[in-house]
Amino acid sequence: MASRVSLKSKGKASGKALKGSVEEKSIGESFKEWSTWALKKAKVVTHYGFIPLVIIIGMNSEPKPHLAQLLNLV
Repeated sequence: MASRVSLKSKGKASGKALKGSVEEKSIGESFKEWSTWALKKAKVVTHYGFIPLVIIIGMNSEPKPHLAQLLNLV
């Protein structure tokens, strides 16, 4: 079953679009908005997930260090 995504434009309405009319966007515009949204979410995930990922990888390596040894600066 195909679902349809409804994208609403942000900001002021253009002179062409009437308040009660349905606004259709081209595939290119929809893809551009979706890719922008996805990249913003990926940036947030990368920002908050990088350090925990490094700690997890470090704890799974050989020899197995304790968490205190990983977080120690010396």
